[in-house]
Amino acid sequence: MASLNMPADPVAKGIIPTAKQGIKDLFIWKQRVVVTNEQNGETYAEWQDPPKFRNPFSLLWELTAMNWVFFLVGFAAWAADAFDFHALSIQTVKLSKYYAVSKTDISEAITFTLLLRSVGAAFFGLAGDRYGRKWPMVINMWILGLLQICTIYSTTFKQFLAVRSLFGLFMGGVYGNAVAMALENCPPDARGLMSGILQQGYSFGYVCAACANLGVGAAIESWKTVFWIAAGLSIGVGFIRICFPESKQFIEAKKSGKKSVSAGAFWTETRVMLREQWKMCIYCVILMTWFNFFSHTSQDSYTTFMLTQKGLDNAGASRASILMKTGACVGGTIIGYLSQFVGRRRTIICAALMSAFLIPAWILPKGEGPLSASGFMMQFFVQGAWGVIPIHLNELSPPMFRSSFPGITYQLGNMISSPSAQIVNALSESNFVMGPKGKLVDAYGPVMGIATAIIAIGIICTTAVGPEKRGRSFEVPPAGAAFVAKDIETGDDDEMDKKDVSHIEMTTKH
Repeated sequence: MASLNMPADPVAKGIIPTAKQGIKDLFIWKQRVVVTNEQNGETYAEWQDPPKFRNPFSLLWELTAMNWVFFLVGFAAWAADAFDFHALSIQTVKLSKYYAVSKTDISEAITFTLLLRSVGAAFFGLAGDRYGRKWPMVINMWILGLLQICTIYSTTFKQFLAVRSLFGLFMGGVYGNAVAMALENCPPDARGLMSGILQQGYSFGYVCAACANLGVGAAIESWKTVFWIAAGLSIGVGFIRICFPESKQFIEAKKSGKKSVSAGAFWTETRVMLREQWKMCIYCVILMTWFNFFSHTSQDSYTTFMLTQKGLDNAGASRASILMKTGACVGGTIIGYLSQFVGRRRTIICAALMSAFLIPAWILPKGEGPLSASGFMMQFFVQGAWGVIPIHLNELSPPMFRSSFPGITYQLGNMISSPSAQIVNALSESNFVMGPKGKLVDAYGPVMGIATAIIAIGIICTTAVGPEKRGRSFEVPPAGAAFVAKDIETGDDDEMDKKDVSHIEMTTKH
């Protein structure tokens, strides 16, 4: 039966033609879709109306009990991971006094953590694709907890840096497995909403760390209590994961390809994927570099900014930080939900643009109330853009590397952006503005504002020329089983996808 939709030009091939087509398609509400002819297997492009907005509660209702189990465990792992990381970043002032070093020196530990996360992402992500989502995550979470305890017992600054570097290796392994486990079990129509909620596990972890910091008070050695809490959360999530089975998609995919799935085949197909889809890999790493600069520049030094430039006390800065990340939780959920209907790229661009407009209102206010309100709105859009990323990366991933690809590209972006907090602290401590008491103070506000504006522009430009595969099928074989690599710019479905003649995949342009 002939399609009633209008035909569209074929998906462009090549970097420049693809970028031009992508920018043009942003201003066309209908979606350019590649459809497979169920009689002869040929593909063609046509314009289709985007999905209609749906009640978010009806989308949540589509998840089964087991879907919710996998999602909540993935959310808990990601939140615990964020708590572990921010236990350091929100206590920079305490730690600098404890070890008698500068705040820039403490931020060096953040740099080392971010720098080495990509190694852990590669190891645990590939382990998740090869051996399943369950046990790599369990081992990962347990080791993270133990390293938090080791941090507490680091008596010298050199020991502290060494432990935090090792911590980065294992922290990097959480994201890929958590995202794959949480989202590959979700119904397609609910993915945008659930992606937004999942990504805010990171903000939720920050809020919990800020609450812990508020609860323990401003005493210098109180930072250790926050780290004990972080250790308990990570180890606890590992034990919780043991109680539930392996991902259904992974089990079924492994069975379908069990005759050809071997360690040798897996690593062979990993090399094939990297060789054939290098353009997608590079694009996602660039996008994740911008995004990681976006979040770390706008949040890691914000508590320090309120303490040093705005003159807030520890309690006031902690309360403002909590409200700031509450905005992130709300924004990520709402904007992630909208991406299912508006499109991944359009949503990211609009959120980044709004965050750039809010910069003056974000850094100029004085007092806890105004700073809390402006921080709430800023992170609403910063983490709103982030709310689209988990499902966007999963849909762009080579199908058989859905655990490793998001984690590796995300953490490589983290690695490149790892000096962000250190750069902000160094520039701020080298420049000064007039503080609330008429004295010169570190210029955190101007540095963070200028950097965030540049980063927002980078995100807008990179996203505008990039691909999108909203609605992609997640029913695919595991790595090592009948993988046929395709040029990611052709819009062609993978070999397994083409066997499902009724499958329609959204191509690189929406």
